[in-house]
Amino acid sequence: MSSSTETGPLPVVGRRSTQAGLGRPQIPVVDGGDHSNWEVRYRWSVVASDLVLIVLGTVVGGWLGLGTGSLGLSGSSWGYAVVVAALLLGGLAVCRAWEPRVLGQGAEEFSNVFRGALTAGVVLGLVGLAGNVDGVRSWTFVVVPAIGLALIVERWGLRRGLHRRRRFLGTCMHPVLAVGTPQSVAELVVRTRDARHFGWTVTGACTATGKGYGGDDTIAGVPVVGDLEALRKLVDDGGYRVVAVTPSPDWSPKRLQRLAWDLEDSRADLVVDPGLLEVAGPRMHVKPVDGMPLLRLTEPRFGGLSRLLKGGIDRVGALLMLLLLLPVFLGIAVAVRCDGGPVFFRQTRVGQGGRPFRMLKFRSMVVDAEQLRLDLVTLNEGAGPLFKLRRDPRVTRVGQWLRRYSLDELPQLFNVLAGSMSLVGPRPPLPAEVETYSREMHRRLHVRPGLTGLWQVSGRSNLSWEESIRLDLRYVENWSLALDALILWKTVGAVVKGEGAY
Repeated sequence: MSSSTETGPLPVVGRRSTQAGLGRPQIPVVDGGDHSNWEVRYRWSVVASDLVLIVLGTVVGGWLGLGTGSLGLSGSSWGYAVVVAALLLGGLAVCRAWEPRVLGQGAEEFSNVFRGALTAGVVLGLVGLAGNVDGVRSWTFVVVPAIGLALIVERWGLRRGLHRRRRFLGTCMHPVLAVGTPQSVAELVVRTRDARHFGWTVTGACTATGKGYGGDDTIAGVPVVGDLEALRKLVDDGGYRVVAVTPSPDWSPKRLQRLAWDLEDSRADLVVDPGLLEVAGPRMHVKPVDGMPLLRLTEPRFGGLSRLLKGGIDRVGALLMLLLLLPVFLGIAVAVRCDGGPVFFRQTRVGQGGRPFRMLKFRSMVVDAEQLRLDLVTLNEGAGPLFKLRRDPRVTRVGQWLRRYSLDELPQLFNVLAGSMSLVGPRPPLPAEVETYSREMHRRLHVRPGLTGLWQVSGRSNLSWEESIRLDLRYVENWSLALDALILWKTVGAVVKGEGAY
């Protein structure tokens, strides 16, 4: 059994097979050699791209004479270049930036690259300080950060190509055998279809009875290929890359252990859903007690150094964006003013800890929009307690343009600067929404609301109420600085496309 799942950008051409004598529906079988090749090629493309950037960056730094004060690659500049390149490669290796399981998905890949570059910079700086080498400073504070940023951008570009192939071509997918009850298997099928960029496609299902709902041979369109007793043979015959065990009363620890033993000499990864929705990443740890592996969940970290860093990044980022976008602010203000009425719209929202604050936006509706809302209640298209209309008659001509590209939300940068909001976080709710919250939903208020968030990069107003709540809770449960950086990056594309904004 392989220890991790690799990802790659090349298509897999499969053949079809029928479980002999069982009369099962035909299931796709992936050729192991081709499948292995595209996974390995993707990994080596990442390694090669990293190496090219590191060599290019260090050569440019050496040619500029950093640390020597003269242009051209002299002996001293060559020495600096070689040392820095070696430290960067070592830092990436130590921080597992090339580990197959993180390539192509999640914030952990970017976090590992960042930590690798940071490790190289710290080691270089300490060596320079210990040896009293003045020339090291420019390499530590200029070259290493620049190469680190370039590596992150390069990884993002490779990942974007991979995800595009998965979404639009249906290639680069790992065939998954889902094991569990019909209900849990169906949920996994739906989630993998909604998140095609993750690279999983459920091509077979396995249940205790070998049947789906009401004795059907399929679950959510996926063929049921056998029962639990035939699991090992199904994996061998079906060419599955992942065996996903979902919560089921039919699974005992001993049966799961036997399955792990059975898959040790196969290429299939065994993954187990612990039934703890939306809790993952840095909060989940395995703690063995006398040989018994126990899943330990740590509390979400909303304080300490991470909170200080997030607050500092929020305020510095908001200030820089306000200064850079000042001409845009002035242009929008003039356009809104020409529509009549005030430029800004202030509304009470609920922030961290349930504390109310006044959120600022560019006005995108007519002045008496709140009064007119009573006449439009029956036309509401919003999810849950939200009030939304795709063609809201209260929205002004300028407001339609502002909303499409989320420009009406730019004044919230002042809220971020004041500390009532963050650059990234859950959507700031209205007091009336909070009154309907269950205990689960109240967890959204553990962190500051954000100018953007998972809801912003996942469909915005096109999301159902349940889905938007689930995304906000996922953010609260698994927050990290790397996740914030990833959301900010994805926000740019979401805003440019304008999808789900009305």
